[in-house]
Amino acid sequence: MKKLATAVIITCGLLGLMAVGGCTQMPTEKQSISDIRPQISFRAADDRTHGARVLLNGLDMGAVGDYLEGASSLRILSGSHVLRVASGGEVIHEEKFYIGDGTNRTFILK
Repeated sequence: MKKLATAVIITCGLLGLMAVGGCTQMPTEKQSISDIRPQISFRAADDRTHGARVLLNGLDMGAVGDYLEGASSLRILSGSHVLRVASGGEVIHEEKFYIGDGTNRTFILK
């Protein structure tokens, strides 16, 4: 009888451990990579400027209206760049600048 009681206690203990152990979750680790590339955007004085073309290091990156401050920005690599904004044959803005990681810069076009 003593062996039977011991077996019942051990069995109940094991079932209890399994029930409790089944409800635990192993710790997890979430990793993500932040995009810290610099960004540039534009503040345009008028609607005529929205259609002007953005040329970064001689490459056409699209219209100024695609990168308006507060709405969108152009992610670029950190380093020195030459920015030219042109509308038709007229150069509206031209500047050589340096920008580092994690930096946001807004160019004001007049």
